[in-house]
Amino acid sequence: MPARSKARKRALDILFASELRGEDPVDALDRAIAEGEGPTNDYTAFLVRGVAEHRPRIDELLTQYAQGWSLARMPAVDRNVLRIGLFELLHVEDVPDTVAVTEAMALVRDLSTDESPQFVNGVLGALQRDKSSLAG
Repeated sequence: MPARSKARKRALDILFASELRGEDPVDALDRAIAEGEGPTNDYTAFLVRGVAEHRPRIDELLTQYAQGWSLARMPAVDRNVLRIGLFELLHVEDVPDTVAVTEAMALVRDLSTDESPQFVNGVLGALQRDKSSLAG
């Protein structure tokens, strides 16, 4: 598995677990680092911090584009994978858009429901098509 794929998986682990505990994801990341259990790939920390920083806008867009699905109704894995994927689409210039979408689909294919890859592809695909108008 490529290093960035592993970093995305570890970022998902941190975002998912912190959400379940009601903990700020950056605090969870910092605690893991302090306890020597932190990520070994800097990209993991970059993703967690980036998703946390941009989460209000990310969640606003996901709510808008996930037609018929509130964030609370989505499986937690899907919700956090979508956050990572959208962060990469909007804020990570060295990750091609198709890679961000494909990697998100791979994560949910392995970790979520049978319907999740199609759902994630639909939401992120629509966001990708409208990307130029979503700045902000």
